[in-house]
Amino acid sequence: MTDSPTTDRLPDRLSTNPKSPHYDEALLERGIGIRFDGQEKTNVEEYCISEGWIRVAVGKTLDRKGNPLTI
Repeated sequence: MTDSPTTDRLPDRLSTNPKSPHYDEALLERGIGIRFDGQEKTNVEEYCISEGWIRVAVGKTLDRKGNPLTI
């Protein structure tokens, strides 16, 4: 058996929230690094490559349903 390098491309949109339609557990287990405006980000909740945005949590603030408040 030979191991071939993975040439998988990342999806255009990915989320860490299991309730999101853009959630993909297999990709998240692999580990993904997000670089935005030249800086490595570790607090990204969701991203979209084609539209050029990321969604990050605002400190420890929660919304009325107990989810992290994101911008």
